[in-house]
Amino acid sequence: MRCPDPGRCFRGAPLLLRLLAVAALAAVAIAQVVGGPNEEEQAFRQVVARHVARFPRMQPQDLYKLVFQAAMGSRHAGLDSAMAREWLDREIAGLRPGSDEAVLDTISADGRMVRVNLRPYLAAGGSRDALLRAFVGTARGFQGSEAALRRDLDLAERMAGDRLLPFSRADLHAYLEQMRARGYPAVEHSPGYESAYRPAYRVVLRALVP
Repeated sequence: MRCPDPGRCFRGAPLLLRLLAVAALAAVAIAQVVGGPNEEEQAFRQVVARHVARFPRMQPQDLYKLVFQAAMGSRHAGLDSAMAREWLDREIAGLRPGSDEAVLDTISADGRMVRVNLRPYLAAGGSRDALLRAFVGTARGFQGSEAALRRDLDLAERMAGDRLLPFSRADLHAYLEQMRARGYPAVEHSPGYESAYRPAYRVVLRALVP
């Protein structure tokens, strides 16, 4: 989902990162007109470009997390409803103001998987119980695909090679090699991303969003 107010979302980002984000979006649009990546890759690039535009301080770790969640869903968080509720309650109790956010951020190229951002969701009167059911339902029902994860990470490297990301292909490749060696684990956001954006969300299937 696009940022409702791009000017506010870019506030405070270094000029070079803002220009990179705009360039990424422009390159995706040009590719659609003149040819290049196939339709599936274009859809992937659009998702990543939107996130780069909104979160220009993104690091390889944060891009990996985005692609991982899109391909694998929320199953890595466990299936215990009581633990999931405790985690959600604790996170809500500790929420602090963050960057401007939409309620939903689409994270998969097919549009099926989204992040439900807790601050705007709760501000709009969203039910934590309904969100918890959607989260647990996604964790239990969505069948992730490591093959899809590997494919999309390759696409991400191609974007880095086209200089559409705020870091080099070499840096991204080095990080992804570490993840491959570890069997593609779930990871946290990078410290810089956490500090800049204070992310607080749950990954759920769009069809289950309350």
